[in-house]
Amino acid sequence: MSFPQKPETKKLVYLDHAATTYMDARVQAEMLPFFSDHFANPSGLYAIGRDANGALNDARRKIAEMLHALPDSIIFTSGGTESDNLALFGVARKHAKKGKHIITSAFEHHAVLHSCEALEKEGFEVTYLKPDEHGFITPKQVHEALRDDTILVSIMYANNEVGTVEPIADIGRELLKWRKEHATPYPYFHTDACQAAGALDLDVEKLHVDLMTINGGKIYGPKGVGILYKARNISLQPIMYGGSQESNVRAGTENIAGIVGFAKALELSQESKDMENKRLIELRNYFWDKLQEKIPKIRLNGPSLGDEQMRLPNNLNVSILDVEGEALLLYLDEYGIVCSTGSACTSLSLDPSHVLLAMGLPYEYAHGSLRFTLGHTTTKEDIDYVMTYLPAIVERLREISPVNLQYDPKANTHAQYHQR
Repeated sequence: MSFPQKPETKKLVYLDHAATTYMDARVQAEMLPFFSDHFANPSGLYAIGRDANGALNDARRKIAEMLHALPDSIIFTSGGTESDNLALFGVARKHAKKGKHIITSAFEHHAVLHSCEALEKEGFEVTYLKPDEHGFITPKQVHEALRDDTILVSIMYANNEVGTVEPIADIGRELLKWRKEHATPYPYFHTDACQAAGALDLDVEKLHVDLMTINGGKIYGPKGVGILYKARNISLQPIMYGGSQESNVRAGTENIAGIVGFAKALELSQESKDMENKRLIELRNYFWDKLQEKIPKIRLNGPSLGDEQMRLPNNLNVSILDVEGEALLLYLDEYGIVCSTGSACTSLSLDPSHVLLAMGLPYEYAHGSLRFTLGHTTTKEDIDYVMTYLPAIVERLREISPVNLQYDPKANTHAQYHQR
């Protein structure tokens, strides 16, 4: 069998919204004046500088209101990675005299994991909690890992690869209880909410978080801008020096155009999330039904699609056995279909997904994984277009694959490996 013939007009089907999103036209319109007309440095004392500073403060207030926070708790950064770094290094180095123990999960984004690894080299001790086979970290796990010298817990709100929504509010309540019983303000609680923004509730009071990371590129806003929410009672050691911007926590002239765009994108995403979530769930479930119908030996990774509160509405992560995920990705790209094999930040690596391995999946499952993440422009016609080509590509790659895994989906057990 040969690969399917390419269409005369290749259609672009973008199914990698977890990696980044295109900018909403309304966001772009909000930003445009700040590239030319309102270009001044917001630290300037002259009129046009004060105007820029006014736009900065307006954006800060809007974002704070959406998070049910106070404006001075919003720190603007260059994106999710910097916000994660500021939360971890900022707390750890500032509060090291109170303790050097940190708790996180084994399948966090690398912005958190690599920061933890760097802190270990500075003398901190990190406990990496192992998720279950669906990607969940429980409050009990967190509680059992707590120690008198624990100063920070960092658990992501929603996993970027398999879409698992963690019980952040429950974990937060567990930490509040610990603090009360031990008469201590520690540990502080950080969550990476980059994937959650636009789909889940971001009320920091209900979530009981002390620090929260969000970035613009995941919510149809500009890349290169993000925030770190920081509760007012928490002090951080800066990781960038040079000026007094952002309450002396993050030096550097603020990206006013990006910040204004971020505020607008967050506003739009929060307004439309309920309706959009419903649409995406229906579309995602349709896609999964078609995949099961047309492709044998395929496994859903992460929570069941039936429990909508436990999985991001746009996420569909699957393992297609007997083929390499990277090969599938490259062949799909030839037909205009864009997806990923895991986190976008590790797309240049041929190593299997650390997320799936942490969940206990075999190496062969992790290597055959694909992540489809749907978005605002995704339609049923897009899914049908994918299904026109994906089954035949899989069949052809399996014909030339040296691997033959036996898989019983009803038994819900891992496959056995056989060499052809």
